[in-house]
Amino acid sequence: MTESASPRPSNPPITVLAVQPGDPPFRIVEINGEIVGRATAMTDVLFIATAAGITVHDLDDPATVRWVGGDKLTWRPR
Repeated sequence: MTESASPRPSNPPITVLAVQPGDPPFRIVEINGEIVGRATAMTDVLFIATAAGITVHDLDDPATVRWVGGDKLTWRPR
């Protein structure tokens, strides 16, 4: 299988890392490998992406967003 035929992209532009403890809990957001902010809800991810010039049509699209340690609905530590 060639890389272009791979079912999962290797480097989506947005990575949302696992939930960090805090009041409120948050997730660190990276764009193109650089930490650009912290999110406490999925809307924060959209605002951060927009500020970086990225339009997100689907938060479940693995070509756009990589969720680490949970999905778009995971906002509490496990």
